[in-house]
Amino acid sequence: MTINRRDFIKVLSFGAAAATGSNTLFGNSTISKTSKHTLSKDAVGILYDATLCIGCKACEVACKRVNGMPVENSEWEKMHGIEDAWDSGSDLSTKTLNKIKMYKHGSATVKNREKNGFSFIKRACMHCIEPACESACPVSGFTKDPKTGIVVWNESCCGCRYCEIACPYNIPRFEYDKAIPKVFKCEMCSHLVSVGGVPGCCDSCPSGASIFGKVDDILEEARKRIALKAGEEYAYPISTVHDKEKQIRPTEKYINYIYGENEAGGTQYIILSAVPFEILGLPKLPEKSAVSTSETIQHTIYKGLIAPIALLVGLAFSAHRTTRKHQLAEENTIHE
Repeated sequence: MTINRRDFIKVLSFGAAAATGSNTLFGNSTISKTSKHTLSKDAVGILYDATLCIGCKACEVACKRVNGMPVENSEWEKMHGIEDAWDSGSDLSTKTLNKIKMYKHGSATVKNREKNGFSFIKRACMHCIEPACESACPVSGFTKDPKTGIVVWNESCCGCRYCEIACPYNIPRFEYDKAIPKVFKCEMCSHLVSVGGVPGCCDSCPSGASIFGKVDDILEEARKRIALKAGEEYAYPISTVHDKEKQIRPTEKYINYIYGENEAGGTQYIILSAVPFEILGLPKLPEKSAVSTSETIQHTIYKGLIAPIALLVGLAFSAHRTTRKHQLAEENTIHE
């Protein structure tokens, strides 16, 4: 089969027009909207208040305990034969799903101060409303629970590591040292939440820095806190947003912003702080998620398999024309 230059260009133009959703080919069709997740009224989340965190790392210990995660040791410790005596991981990893880090500046003498002060920050999965990890995964390796909104990893992973690249918060961790690798990240103790429990980090925090509750409730709690004046006393719940037992203490001067409420489409892990979020290592992100943009393009191009079908039809049409020309030429030769 041969296709002349003019027919080839026609086929490419037809396929390109189909891919871009040309109205001249398919009528007044509109760009399909992304399959955006909508949080249910029962969606849950965590409010982390950096002003209350004392850096005790009880949340790290509890996270390991309730999720059956192993102790992590540094390379120096391993080299000197010191293993399993204590946990000393320095960042999120395949063995550590929740990590407390510290920001300090200058003399670091005053807590919750940017200059010559310090602050703690807790890193864990943000449980995005529009998860980039879920969108990027070609084999549905991540699932967002329709009721709780918790994002979990499942065994269908193909090992492509697209989730690591796609996540704007740099959360998922891939097992590079295993023949059959897995991906690890905080799953908000979904196995406990599903039976009415509380995530280990919230249940173990002695200062109330991490509290659990429905997303609407923790957002309401966050708004109350940032509206307070510095030094004003407030009754802080300890492990869940509706705890009856509370600790009364003076408030810090909060940054007038709720991190996670709008970032990349919003998250279910909400953060408050007295120092700028950027210096705590949290990325500055647009309100619109990359997922909504990328999926709109993908859904437009592949809606109903329009693009590949259109291209196939174009090729078939061109092949038919070429074959018909050859048949006519052969018939003319025979008659002559």
